[in-house]
Amino acid sequence: MKPHRLLALLLAWAALTSCAQTPPPVPPTPAASAAAETESVRLGRELRTLIGPANCKADSQCRTVAVGAKACGGPAGYLAWSSESTDAQRLAELAARQAQAHKREIEASGMLSNCAMVADPGAACVAGRCQLATPTSAR
Repeated sequence: MKPHRLLALLLAWAALTSCAQTPPPVPPTPAASAAAETESVRLGRELRTLIGPANCKADSQCRTVAVGAKACGGPAGYLAWSSESTDAQRLAELAARQAQAHKREIEASGMLSNCAMVADPGAACVAGRCQLATPTSAR
């Protein structure tokens, strides 16, 4: 009878240990996500908020602003904005802060880039909104 008790005890122990699971990962709280967000990402979001919908009536109201930084120098890209609804001075200051933050992050991480120059594509008023120009929308 002792082998049966031992077998029963081992089976009960195996059943109990298989039920002991690690708890599922806790999704990050908004505060934790915000803490992990880089300064350049936060400033980039502020830039997009400042630009808003970039409403326009004519191409002459559309401009571009350089954003971000590349490891070899120069901007990472451009955003289109409207002179009709955006404070140009505040936009320039925020874009400069965002580029500086991005450059610091690149230097701290040792990240490399392709060193390709990103040309300013220009901007055009398309359907009442400033957009980066494309070959078909450039005028």
